[in-house]
Amino acid sequence: MEITSILPEECLCLIISLTSPEDACRSAMISHAFRSVANRYEVWEKFLPSDYRSIISGSSSSSLLSLGKKDVYFHLCFHPILIQNGTKSFQLEKKSGKKCYMMGARALSIIPEGTPAHWIWTSLQESRFPETAELKQVWWLNMRGEIETKILSSDTNYAVYFVFKLRKEHTTGFTQRTVGLHVHVDKIGLREVRMVSLDPLRDEPRYIRERGDGWMEIEMGAFFNNCGDDGSVEFSVWEAHTNYVKRGLIIEGIELRPKDSAS
Repeated sequence: MEITSILPEECLCLIISLTSPEDACRSAMISHAFRSVANRYEVWEKFLPSDYRSIISGSSSSSLLSLGKKDVYFHLCFHPILIQNGTKSFQLEKKSGKKCYMMGARALSIIPEGTPAHWIWTSLQESRFPETAELKQVWWLNMRGEIETKILSSDTNYAVYFVFKLRKEHTTGFTQRTVGLHVHVDKIGLREVRMVSLDPLRDEPRYIRERGDGWMEIEMGAFFNNCGDDGSVEFSVWEAHTNYVKRGLIIEGIELRPKDSAS
C-alpha cells in the first residue's frame, strides 16, 4: 500500500519540507501522488531563505515574487539577481538552498583609484555586473571588501573566492610575483593569509580554476559561519612589490558561497 494513501497530504508535505531540495526532487519521481505533494508551495517555501522576499524586493528582479515557490527557488539557483544598485549579486546553492553572495568590483574599495591611468570601468558581456574593473597600470595593488555574517546562511562552511581574468595580451606583473589573499572573520578571530599567483599556468590547481562562465577564481580562504548577528567577514587582495608594474587584471568581484558548492 502506498504511503500517500495512509498519511494525509499535509503530513507528507511537512515530512518532505524537513528534508532537502534534492530529496524533494527525488520524491517527485516516485509517483504522481508524491509529485503532487513534493511540488507544493509549502514545501518550497521552507527551502527558501526566510528573508527571500525582502532580498528580491530590493533587487532588479522583483517580478520573481509573482512566480510559484519552486520556480523562484530554481531561478535563484541558476540566475543570480543583482542587489544594492547592481553592486552585489545573490543566488542560492542548488542542493541546499544556502545563500551565495558576490560583491562586484564597484562594491570593493580599490586603491589607487580615481584616475584612468590606474583603473578603468568596463562593461563585459560575460559579467553579471554592469561594470568590471580593469587594471591599466599600478606599481602596488590593494583592494578590500566586507560583508556582515548575519546575511549569510548560519551554521554553514563558506569559502571566499576572488573572481577575475587576465587579458591575453599586455598583462604584466603577475607571472613574476605572487599576491596576498586575506580573509578575516572578526567574531571568531579567524585570520587566514595565502600567497598565490594569478597566473593559471603557475599556480597550484587546488587554488585556481576556470569557472565555466568566462572567469577564473582563486579560493582566498574558508570559515564556518556561526557568528550570529554581529560578525563580519573582511577580505583583501594585495601586492606591494614596486619593482614590477602590474597591468591586464580584470576584476569581476569576490564571491562567498558554501564550501562544497560546485557552481
